[in-house]
Amino acid sequence: MSNEQDLYTIIGVSPNALDEDIRRAFRQASMRLHPDVNKNPGAINQYRDISAAYQILGDAQARQKYDQRYHTRPETPEYFSLRVTPSKRVLTKMDEPQVLYLLVEIIPDRTIERSKLVSPVNVCLVVDRSTSMNGVRLERTKYAAHQIIDQLGEHDVVSVVAFSDRAEVLIKAAPLADKNAAKVMVTTLTANGGTEIYQGLQTGYDEIKRYLGRNYVNHMVLITDGRTYGDEQECLNLAEQAAQDGIGISAMGFGEEWNDSFLDRIASRTGGYTEYIRSPSAVVRFLNERIRSLGDALAERLTLSLAPDPDIVVESAFRLIPTPQPVTVDADPLQLGQLQPKMNTSVLVQLQMPALRHQGFRSLMRIVASGDIMWENHTLHQVVTDTSIEVRDNPPDEDPPLAILDALGKLTLYRMQQKAVESIQKGDVREATRKLENLATRLLAAGQEDLANAAMAEARRVSQTHALSDEGQKNLKYGTKMLLLATSQDRRDNER
Repeated sequence: MSNEQDLYTIIGVSPNALDEDIRRAFRQASMRLHPDVNKNPGAINQYRDISAAYQILGDAQARQKYDQRYHTRPETPEYFSLRVTPSKRVLTKMDEPQVLYLLVEIIPDRTIERSKLVSPVNVCLVVDRSTSMNGVRLERTKYAAHQIIDQLGEHDVVSVVAFSDRAEVLIKAAPLADKNAAKVMVTTLTANGGTEIYQGLQTGYDEIKRYLGRNYVNHMVLITDGRTYGDEQECLNLAEQAAQDGIGISAMGFGEEWNDSFLDRIASRTGGYTEYIRSPSAVVRFLNERIRSLGDALAERLTLSLAPDPDIVVESAFRLIPTPQPVTVDADPLQLGQLQPKMNTSVLVQLQMPALRHQGFRSLMRIVASGDIMWENHTLHQVVTDTSIEVRDNPPDEDPPLAILDALGKLTLYRMQQKAVESIQKGDVREATRKLENLATRLLAAGQEDLANAAMAEARRVSQTHALSDEGQKNLKYGTKMLLLATSQDRRDNER
């Protein structure tokens, strides 16, 4: 029964609910989430699950059989919980749309012994071996791979793929029986050719699939210093398939020439993240931290399904903790990667509210967090919450919660550099220059003198050359993203 979903949780009633209570809950869910009235992908997916639950709980004989299993199953711990904080508790009654933010936090049970949380990994390193990687970049990558091999255990599966304009499997996916032999194969890696990322990702995906299973943490780590051309859509399609299979993809970019926005799109589809590596020596730290965290999670394949009411639009989502990363909202569920044992996973969701013409309480969104508790062999553990908000003619003045206010302030800086890039892409040099100057002013006010100077230098460059430097653009993007990480760290310290 441990892997059978809790139908009462899905439909939103107590296990002791009367038949009429179950019918009422299903009718209410249908009014909000039925595909005929709500086209949001989260609503469609959640209604499918609710409808399937009702097929059993709404039938007396089927419910009786289910209850026989339900009431004899072992008690399921609360591995994690959900907390949703709105930027305002009361919205103003008005005829115009307005924006509302929700801070959605998935909170681990911190009483669980950490020694239990050791899960085997099925990891593939996908290494760019193109000519531009020659020298210290490739040598440090090989050194980092050696360290990864040393730290993995006999139950872990590792594979290594090298790619340029073609891909080669250096180490086939298999449990680590002979670490020295594996390290020798990595040492043979040499640089040549161009950069075709899809070749590497597809080959890495094939290796991961050899041992693919929910009993492993399945993850690819892409290491590249260049741009791929002509195969971007194939890469994105593969990332979507990987997400469906429970495979995460993280990406590390060396230097300044790699396409950060493209790798962001790959990572965000799978719950991974991207990292900007300014110096070759940093690759060792990144890989060690990434691989170490994979097998040390409370929940794996963590997802968040957002089902807003039909008149509400989910405009964006941004993961704040554990690693700041934009999250794509054009598909459901949102892929969040892992839930660490002593750290919340937090997502800031931006909603566009409709014109609010009636006072009183109204529903906002049904939210479902799901994850695999691998060390308990418990898949698809779910927590469900339904959020609502009050609407008044003259609501009391209230400041947003400090956590949201701080996150929004830092996220605004991140978005300002993004909007400057968009203005340059549109050919609006004057607007891009103005936005970079404003960013510099805001960064200086926030005490970020180095980033402020970098933004001002890029503003001068744009006004003179009509372009950002690759290095400057990445410094601003990942520098402002790191400010969000600092905010998250402060909040974690306060939670301890």
